[in-house]
Amino acid sequence: MSPVRLLRAGDVGVIEIDNPPVNATSRAVRQGLFDTIRQARAEPGIKAVVIAGVGRTFTAGGDITEFGQPPREPHLPDVLAEIEASDKPVVAAWHGTALGGGCEIGLAAHARIIAQGCSVGLPEVKLGLVPGAGGTQRLPRLVGAVAALDMITTGRMVGADEALRLGLVERIAAGDLRDEAIAFAREHIGGTVPRVSLRQVQLPPASEWQTATDKVRREAKGRIAPLKAIELVEASMALPFEEGQPIERRAFLELMASDQSQALRHLFLAEREASKLPELAGVSPREIGRVGVIGGGTMGSGIVVAFLDAGYQVMLLEASEAALTAGCERIGGLYQRSLRSGRISEAVRDERLSRLETALDLAALSSCDLVVEAVFEEMQVKLDLLTRLGAVLPAETLIATNTSYLDIEAMADILPAPERFLGLHFFSPAHVMKLLEIVRGWRTSPQALASAFAVGRKLRKIAVVSGVCDGFIGNRILAKFRAQCEFMLEEGALPQEVDAAMEAFGMAMGPFAVQDLAGLDIAWARRKRLAANRSAAQRDVPLIERPCAKDRFGQKAGRGG
Repeated sequence: MSPVRLLRAGDVGVIEIDNPPVNATSRAVRQGLFDTIRQARAEPGIKAVVIAGVGRTFTAGGDITEFGQPPREPHLPDVLAEIEASDKPVVAAWHGTALGGGCEIGLAAHARIIAQGCSVGLPEVKLGLVPGAGGTQRLPRLVGAVAALDMITTGRMVGADEALRLGLVERIAAGDLRDEAIAFAREHIGGTVPRVSLRQVQLPPASEWQTATDKVRREAKGRIAPLKAIELVEASMALPFEEGQPIERRAFLELMASDQSQALRHLFLAEREASKLPELAGVSPREIGRVGVIGGGTMGSGIVVAFLDAGYQVMLLEASEAALTAGCERIGGLYQRSLRSGRISEAVRDERLSRLETALDLAALSSCDLVVEAVFEEMQVKLDLLTRLGAVLPAETLIATNTSYLDIEAMADILPAPERFLGLHFFSPAHVMKLLEIVRGWRTSPQALASAFAVGRKLRKIAVVSGVCDGFIGNRILAKFRAQCEFMLEEGALPQEVDAAMEAFGMAMGPFAVQDLAGLDIAWARRKRLAANRSAAQRDVPLIERPCAKDRFGQKAGRGG
């Protein structure tokens, strides 16, 4: 059966896309859309058309499994040309997500209605691509060149209210989307069919356009697709659609064959495969509603914010009133930064902080479903804490360590019910960085592991399972990279010069800025721990020990290296 079907609602034809799980615009979907729009155009009883998605989304875009393969007809630009050419009004009914090709289908329609909670966007840049079915040519004609450039080069999604404000949609559904879309389509019967491709792009002031393009170039950092998007949006401003669209298509196919896009597509698929553990099939995670975090330092405060942002009830525990006050101030400071940047409102901040409790007594954590320790990175400190935790927590409470390097098997040895223990290794800043290493001990139960992955999904992290080894995965890689940077210091480079080179290469932060943020004490503790087993052949860099010997551990100490 075709994943696309044509239904009738009186004089309105409803084209349904039904290709679970995300209604990707596979070849079968493209063929189905092409056939059904032609059928609807040919039937005298159909006066208008609605295109809608079945299930939880309109369409999340192209079928990535087809990327890199020879293009197969019908191509999406041809399907969209058929939609836009209809002499009967076509309304796109967006719900869930309308991304990539899903957004472009709507741009080719004659009008758009969106459900509250829907997100729409052109995220191709995240895969090293640009839209390839007219998105760079139609979107500027609908929302203006500057807004279109922002959406295309960031790949960000916009919600219903912003979509209406930008002019991306004409209406937000107040009730049932399907019913309102049908009524909206009927309003267009007998009127002029508006085609986006025939509009002229409203040219922005030269200074505004220069500011927008400068921002893209500054943030591209070696990426090709955002720079290509500038050229394509400028083409939409200078050329008619029928000339600009083939230029876009050529750029899309060229980028599809590029090393950058192939690498980013590999990463996209790998991130999704990382959480698919066959041994967890059929294993139900434990329900986690209340989380305890021990330690309100740089890492602990970030972990608290990550859990608050995800909707959890959180209890922060510290060893003293002074430490607790300092931890709460750090948490407040993180939210203040989000306020200043406009990422959240005061109401959102206040709601999240209302779910934060504090305590000084370990026994207060007994009501938590999950407890994460984020205390100082020394084994004896952690063993002492876990011994006391094992005595006060119920046997079913999940316990996690945020250790960066230490042996979690040795920690599990001192716990009753070690099967509920594992590592949840966040990366600094914990509320921002996407990677979450889930460290599985040999006694960690399938349910504990499944629960950790469920937590990772709710935190919107990329959760990756690791075995027990020094530094796990991320820090083992980082240690090798950091060593080369330290060798450069010894050979005469300044930290800021190394950072500048790495940031010019494309990194968000240089390696020494990262260490200053995370704390120099973590790597220092590891070096001391491994010193006894250090090979004589391993190159030593004595100068990196000097700041640590003077307690200059970076931002957490208020004293840099």
